[in-house]
Amino acid sequence: MVIGSRALIGLIMILVISGTLLVPGKGTCQGDIEGLMKECAVYVQRPGPKVNPSEACCRVVKRSDILCACGRITASVQKMIDMDKVVHVTAFCGKPLAHGTKCGSYVVP
Repeated sequence: MVIGSRALIGLIMILVISGTLLVPGKGTCQGDIEGLMKECAVYVQRPGPKVNPSEACCRVVKRSDILCACGRITASVQKMIDMDKVVHVTAFCGKPLAHGTKCGSYVVP
């Protein structure tokens, strides 16, 4: 059965908000993560092409502590999102991740 994009985003948001998919105790960026999932999940989910994010997504990216959010990404989350797309979205929004930055277990090339 194929899960629609909205259903997948909803499931991810519920799991993130409940803390199921995040590393506990790492930073205080829960609000950032919730905003990122709400506005940007569609641009980083697997599968699909790499597309430029919306203005709403970029607004959230610009005001978020991306490094804190990266520190809370688990292997379960990484199975649902494409880390190359995460790098693209942050760069497109003017907040690029530096080479060598660790985001979950992914290291930015």
